[in-house]
Amino acid sequence: MNVSFRALEPQGIPVTIDRASLDAELDRLATEFKGDLQGRDVAVKTLLKAALAHGRNAARERLDKNNDGRICAQDISNQMDEVIRALHRYVLTHIHPPVANPAPSERLEVIAVGGYGRGMLAPGSDIDLLFLFPNKPTPWGDAVIEAMLYVLWDLGLKIGHAARGLDECIKLARADITIRTAILEARRICGDEGLADMLAHRFDKEVAHGTALEFVTAKLAERDERYKRTDTSRYVVEPNVKEGKGGLRDLHTLFWIAKYVYGVRDVSDLVEASLFTREELKTFIKAEDFLWAVRCHLHFVTNRAEDRLSFEYQPEIAAKLGYQVHPGQQAVERFMKHYFLVAKDVGDLTAIVCAAMEQRHAKRPPKLDRLFSRWSRSRRRALPKTPDFRIENERLTVVDDHVFVRDPVNLIRFFQVADREDVALHPDAMHLITRSLKLIDRDLRDNAEANRLFLEILTSRNAPETVLRRMNETGVLGRFIPDFGKVVAMMQFNMYHHYTVDEHLIRSVGILAEMDAGTLKDEHPLSAEVLPTIAQRTALYVATLLHDVAKGRPEDHSIAGAKIMRRLGPRLGLSAADTETASWLIEHHLLMSNTAQSRDISDRKTIEAFAATVQTLERLKMLLVLTVSDVKAVGPGVWNGWKGQLFRTLYWETELVLTGGHSAADRNDRVRMAKQETRDALSADWKESEIDSYLGRHYAPYWLKVDPERRVAHARFLQQAENEDKSVATMFTSDAFRGVTEITVLAQDHPRLLAVIAGACAATGANIVDAYINTTTDGLALDSIFIDRAYDENEDENRRAQRVATTIERALRGELWLTDAMQKKAEQRSRRTKAFDIEPQIVVTNDWSDRYTVIEISGLDRPGLLYDLTSTVSQLNLNIASAHVVTFGEKAVDTFYVTDLTGYKITSEVRQATIRRELLAVFDPANG
Repeated sequence: MNVSFRALEPQGIPVTIDRASLDAELDRLATEFKGDLQGRDVAVKTLLKAALAHGRNAARERLDKNNDGRICAQDISNQMDEVIRALHRYVLTHIHPPVANPAPSERLEVIAVGGYGRGMLAPGSDIDLLFLFPNKPTPWGDAVIEAMLYVLWDLGLKIGHAARGLDECIKLARADITIRTAILEARRICGDEGLADMLAHRFDKEVAHGTALEFVTAKLAERDERYKRTDTSRYVVEPNVKEGKGGLRDLHTLFWIAKYVYGVRDVSDLVEASLFTREELKTFIKAEDFLWAVRCHLHFVTNRAEDRLSFEYQPEIAAKLGYQVHPGQQAVERFMKHYFLVAKDVGDLTAIVCAAMEQRHAKRPPKLDRLFSRWSRSRRRALPKTPDFRIENERLTVVDDHVFVRDPVNLIRFFQVADREDVALHPDAMHLITRSLKLIDRDLRDNAEANRLFLEILTSRNAPETVLRRMNETGVLGRFIPDFGKVVAMMQFNMYHHYTVDEHLIRSVGILAEMDAGTLKDEHPLSAEVLPTIAQRTALYVATLLHDVAKGRPEDHSIAGAKIMRRLGPRLGLSAADTETASWLIEHHLLMSNTAQSRDISDRKTIEAFAATVQTLERLKMLLVLTVSDVKAVGPGVWNGWKGQLFRTLYWETELVLTGGHSAADRNDRVRMAKQETRDALSADWKESEIDSYLGRHYAPYWLKVDPERRVAHARFLQQAENEDKSVATMFTSDAFRGVTEITVLAQDHPRLLAVIAGACAATGANIVDAYINTTTDGLALDSIFIDRAYDENEDENRRAQRVATTIERALRGELWLTDAMQKKAEQRSRRTKAFDIEPQIVVTNDWSDRYTVIEISGLDRPGLLYDLTSTVSQLNLNIASAHVVTFGEKAVDTFYVTDLTGYKITSEVRQATIRRELLAVFDPANG
């Protein structure tokens, strides 16, 4: 290789800092403040700060005007160069001038390293400097460096610096890959010429020579570790523009490797090195320009070195980049789709370089072959069944560059063979596939063999998720199923979904395949039990892959998706029955999740309405499995055991209805059985009269709703409270499997009870996910509140639960003023939710329950929302029988089953309108 350190040419960029004028003004200040060192220092810093601010403002104005990210980054770097050069000249002229005949050791050169060395700086980036000496730092050199650094620090710059001699630089570069990379990017700024060239020569000879494999291996390992920190997927909806997968650091890593191994000096040299075609070079430059534009805008908007493109900044940057609203898609969603397509391009470019390196080093002389032995050992294996492909170095590749032109079905067959042989894909073959996408036309989409192979991939018992992701990365999946292609890289601007739509769908298939293989039996016992009994397995897999395929359209995506499925099913080779079933699943894929989480599933009418839609046990099984796959694939932390328990309960209750159960007689029998179970459990230490009295304290819904273990715990809890003469009491139980902690509250019943409990939970930061309201026949409330688990260890979670329970008791006894506590929480409201605009909706209906009026409230979530809603409900003189609280990212959906104070439904339209009006007012910012 041949490393060259050189000054970056301005490339025609207006620097906006006039060096001649700056030097002249610094000279003037030195003369004017002669004898007033403090005044001089203040004046110099004020001048340089103004020069930098002027340059930054000009760079920002140009960025806002033309959105050229690379120009902006280069401009800011050039401005910094000019300030450092002016400062260096000023220090040497007026503060620490060198002696008349300095010794050879008194030479100093200022060099930009790291990101600054590339000649590109984001507005908030660190300034990394190397002060280079021939041997080691000298007293005069230390004085010069100190004078420069104090000024730079006082300018508010983040300076990373090192003062070293040549020998130390080489020694450290040999030992530390990070330092080696920084020196690889070195660029001379000012000072004594020649030292940088000497460093380059010695770096090439003593560090880089013969260490290509070491460097490449270290940088790729560093990349993998970085992915772990920022999430391995390039489709995380709040990506890190610098460090995330498909971000700027990936482009930098790509160039570092090419520079170290091939000696390229500039991006354009990648073509001459045969690493890129000219089209691929254009893709590299466009990707880099876009990512720099996003990063520079992000730094300017936040006024700091912020590289995470979080929700609160995405809309503003989308507007700056000129994205417009499109039917079915917000401007911010179109911007983020572009971002993820660029991230995909970066991944493709990385694969291309790795493939080119592999091919080149496989043909190098023996010495290099040993360096790249893991790439150069060419172990080939023919595949008699598919002669167009072969296994090479344990990866699937093509026998020549014409296999897809000869038979376009090979574009699908290639992935089916990879799945069948359980091998990775060769980068060369992947590259050839991306260049052959135009062969995927209507004829291939209608080809029966191609569709058969695709279904074989999708329903494979090996690793369909991995193969589908490779198909998606090469563009084959989106071309073969154009409707899927429309959701590739599409993000949904909400805090609920962690991935783009296409990544979510592929992950859903992966989870389904894991459950199908039985590897998730402990986590999902019911799904594992019903999956082997599902007859329409192919329909289930197709519906799972395509359940969100119509996202981003004006029409409801479930309905539109069902229409797509009815059109696509016959083309894929599905039977009429499988097509209809898959369409039904897509249309109703949210039904089970919404019903289980936002309805009272102990209410008979809820179950009957759900069963009437599902109709068959086969559909119920498939809907359960699809729901679990869908929810788990949303993102980390979305699934928990509590949701699993809700889905299982809904399944079991619906199964009874579909198989003829749940008659009125059955209901009475279940109440009698529940009471008998409780009697048997208490008989060992309770008198018969005590048991009879206790069993008479609960209404029928309690016995149907509460499981046996909790019924016994409640009985002992009430007995202990009475023995201790407590009017307010709490108990708690943490449940690691379900991911919730249950807090049971005993108090005198009154309409504001749930509001007080909700306020106390909010004041302690506890998130309520469900609430069961039980009132005894003697006027006590026995309420069960389920909050999200915060700690993995039971000991930690129990301490936290104790704090929450104590706060609830204090609030109920009037010892805690909730308004003050809630005000503190309101001040801590997350800035992220301010980026979202959700129109609140209030539904008041008597159709969802035989006994209660149901109020469903949806809107933008915030700390204390449940407290405000429950307070308003109680002020409306309504009794809450049960509450069901669901949060989908920034969106809250809270459902209350209520009656008036006499126990009847709310039938007056006037009163219903009042309820809607008062609850809508809760979302008015003026009332927040």
